[in-house]
Amino acid sequence: MKMKKFGICAVAFMILLVGCAPAEPQAPATSTTERSAATDASSNADAGSTSTAAPEAAEVPDARFVKDLNDRIVEIPANIESIICIGAGALRFTTYMKALDLVVGVLANEVGAPVAKPFAYVNSELFSSLPIIGSGSTPYEEEIVRLMPDVIIANMSAENADALQETVNIPVVTITFVDNIFDETSFRVFELLGEVYERQGRADELIAWLSGLNEDLSDRVSNIEEGDKPTVYVGGVNFMGSHGLDGTEAGFFPFSAVGARNLADEVGQSGHFNIDLEQVLMWDPDIIFIDFNGMALINESYANMPDFFNALTAVREGRLYSQISFRFTGVNWEMALINAYWVGAVVFPEQFADVDPIAKADEIFEMMLGTSFYQTLAESGLEFREMRLGE
Repeated sequence: MKMKKFGICAVAFMILLVGCAPAEPQAPATSTTERSAATDASSNADAGSTSTAAPEAAEVPDARFVKDLNDRIVEIPANIESIICIGAGALRFTTYMKALDLVVGVLANEVGAPVAKPFAYVNSELFSSLPIIGSGSTPYEEEIVRLMPDVIIANMSAENADALQETVNIPVVTITFVDNIFDETSFRVFELLGEVYERQGRADELIAWLSGLNEDLSDRVSNIEEGDKPTVYVGGVNFMGSHGLDGTEAGFFPFSAVGARNLADEVGQSGHFNIDLEQVLMWDPDIIFIDFNGMALINESYANMPDFFNALTAVREGRLYSQISFRFTGVNWEMALINAYWVGAVVFPEQFADVDPIAKADEIFEMMLGTSFYQTLAESGLEFREMRLGE
């Protein structure tokens, strides 16, 4: 009986020892997602050189640099979405660049412009809807800061541009006056604006087109000797107000563009000036052009001294022609160009026999302003025609 009890106790003791022994460590359970990720990682590692990692996204710059017409290096935003224009020519050249969609404010003198300022006249509805950011060459700094355009295009000195830029904390890119639409300065203006506005295609188009016009005008008269050209004179030129027949201009663009023999070039002057009327009588020009802006004063002078005017051969023989003023707070180059073709047709009729000055005018307006415009000029009394004193 004792042995039986001992056996039972021994068995119980052995079971107790087994139950108290430490358990073997178990591997943690692995989820399906983790197993899948591990498998993918293993597969990529096994692929070795046959696997290419996805490239990182290229960093997009938020600024760029341009060199303006005063040789200033200006930092501007990478993407230009809004601008304002200050000074003569800035908004005009922006119009030629077909970039008015960027303009968020205009100068007071661009609003309500007359027909003699075509780029502003055809865009009068847009300009009148925009905030006024200055007058003339004077910017309204508080209004500019309120609008916060991405960049300011300005016709001003480097010193003034630096001062304005520091005051409003907006990049100021300068352009300059253009004396000849066919020269490198005008092309540099277009190239700069094309770079700033990211519209290089339009800049290239304008430069190529203008170069073509220059070549066309020059080629037509290239075989005419200077001594065989008729002498020409322009009176009534508008500068700092209206002038009579004595108001003239050396280097007058519509004459120089077609190689006309401008008598005002022979007195050593430059630009517009008043000349002694006795000199005009001594010259006795073959052809006289009269700026409409001076016609009232010329008619007044004619009423007071008809003998003087009738002594001019061009007056007596009916070689007196209109000239549509192309200056209004700067040169309106579309107007200067249409006048060049008109002068060519009058002075060199054989060489310009295939040119209809009115059709050519609208071709030029379409290119520079995006619309025909000659009829609008004519309806306001500004047209290509023969002139009569006293009318």
